[in-house]
Amino acid sequence: MSLVVVGSVAYDGVETPHGKIDRMLGGAATYIALAASYFTPVKIVAVVGDDFAQEDMDLLTSRDIDVEGVERVAGGKTFFWAGVYSADMNDRTTLRTDLNVFADFNPKLPEGYRSSPFLLLGNIQPALQRGVRGQMNGVKFTGGDTMNYWINDFRGELLETLKDWDFLLINDSEARLLSGEHNLRRATAKILEMGPKILVVKRGEYGAVLFTRDCHFMAPGYLLEDVFDPTGAGDCFAGGFMGYLAGRGIEPQSGNMDFSELRKAVIYGSVMGSFCCEKFGVDRFRTLTREEIEARYQEFKSCTAF
Repeated sequence: MSLVVVGSVAYDGVETPHGKIDRMLGGAATYIALAASYFTPVKIVAVVGDDFAQEDMDLLTSRDIDVEGVERVAGGKTFFWAGVYSADMNDRTTLRTDLNVFADFNPKLPEGYRSSPFLLLGNIQPALQRGVRGQMNGVKFTGGDTMNYWINDFRGELLETLKDWDFLLINDSEARLLSGEHNLRRATAKILEMGPKILVVKRGEYGAVLFTRDCHFMAPGYLLEDVFDPTGAGDCFAGGFMGYLAGRGIEPQSGNMDFSELRKAVIYGSVMGSFCCEKFGVDRFRTLTREEIEARYQEFKSCTAF
């Protein structure tokens, strides 16, 4: 079933201990869409400027990602972010953020997108996230991301938005900030009362924890020999998680929410995030095959079974 992805398509400048790239394709919607496209048809909604290269658009379409919803602003420049990672790559420092055309992003869905049953909202203003959901007349599974800035400065808008979500993806510090609870178990219980039926808490290299009102599931991070660039890994997790569920037709609103399928989705999310880290930017997705994904999924199973 088709998945609509809304968020940023951008260019990034990244420096890690493995090297430096001044300009490469990035953005949350880009990573999400590429990861999800291995599991289900994807339709992307974003905005770019005149400087957005055709070869980068071709990469998206080569994965059968529908780009009708990508608006190109004449005379505008694409969102640009630059940052440098610490030696252990657990921390990064932002050097530059140029919102450019993304500053005025007001997502408008093409008519052909509005009946899609699955929606994944990248890290944009909560009011915009709510507006996108309001444009969809057949959505059965809505999920998304948020960040400290929206939690602190747009809390009221965010809480209204979360009431209509089935799935929320955040990291552990964001979970504590949103809930006001330091203990993660209590924090997640409070967040699940805000609306989402499913909560995934990202824990970086240590993996992720899936919570519903009745159960939770802990998944480790995949141990890579070399992490070249962690940019976009969390978005690829989201794309793998939601893409798998969309491909399986899992719809919480219809009562079709098998916890074993949610556990598998977490592992596929972890798999996609791990592949993202193996090269700079989106480069790993230029050659990644579904066979490689399945092999790593089976490796996860063998490493965690007991």
